[in-house]
Amino acid sequence: MPRPNSFRTRLLAWYDAHARELPWRKNRDPYRVWVSEIMLQQTRVAAVIEHYREFLRRFPTVSKLAAAREASVLAAWSGIGYYRRARMLHRAAKVIVGKLGGKFPTTSEGWRALPGIGRYTAAAIASITCDEAVAVVDGNVERVLQRVLGRQLAGEGLWRTAEAMLDPERPGDFNQAMMELGATVCTPRKPACLTCPVVEMCATRGELAGSAKSPRQKKREIHYALSCRDGEVFLVQRPREARVMAGMWELPEIACPANHAKPAFTLRHSITVTDFTVQVWKGAAPAQAAGEWIAARRLSKLAMTGLARKILRRAGIITSNRFAPPRTSHHLK
Repeated sequence: MPRPNSFRTRLLAWYDAHARELPWRKNRDPYRVWVSEIMLQQTRVAAVIEHYREFLRRFPTVSKLAAAREASVLAAWSGIGYYRRARMLHRAAKVIVGKLGGKFPTTSEGWRALPGIGRYTAAAIASITCDEAVAVVDGNVERVLQRVLGRQLAGEGLWRTAEAMLDPERPGDFNQAMMELGATVCTPRKPACLTCPVVEMCATRGELAGSAKSPRQKKREIHYALSCRDGEVFLVQRPREARVMAGMWELPEIACPANHAKPAFTLRHSITVTDFTVQVWKGAAPAQAAGEWIAARRLSKLAMTGLARKILRRAGIITSNRFAPPRTSHHLK
């Protein structure tokens, strides 16, 4: 193991000079940090930034979030995915306002008592907002530690190693620096070792032998019907008991038309390990689909799946964050 003091000094000097300017780093407000940490779970920074700004515009305080309807929270979350995070965020906001008098926890233990907050998230929030000397371990931190030490780490051994490396004087900055290093320099493939501030202390200087490979992406083709009339769009709602995206609105999925017609357009969409080729067909609403005609002006308040939002944007019904009525008064041609 490299000398912790030297490692900390070099890493923090690099972070002070090269940290990305991200909206949740402007201050240590616990609400802003908490929202960002929940959004960043299983989601890349670039995909979160605009959603984060829009979410805070709609729910600028924990009180506003707690008072909102779940459907409104899901609508603001639409496009990020993993909607259970939004439901837990909303539930935790109600606990903070209703049981804690609007006061945020000041320790990682206190944060872990809230719905939807695990060990990593609690440590990240507490170290960043309250300088609690507690380490974080996410995929980035795990990769950095394993490469620096030159061996596989797992479980409590990984957490103990992270704690041993932690800078007790600047725990929040150190944790963010470790994650930043893994996200921008010590990347999963082709790490930029020549620009790494701790390369001289690294046992592997690149890929760790025997490290797990990313799962192979699966490919699947799916088809959706896009039906519009008199400024409305036909949508269906996923079952409340659905395993994923429960209660979210989407376009009706259909079988591939038997004729040799061409779809209105095709787009790509990825969810975890599956790459979807999405064929969109314009025409009448499927007779067997139990859905509703939704006015375009209501779409901004509707909890839609990210794919539905992407399709409507491609069709010109959604433009940026605004929603325009369909271009024809009856079915789109």
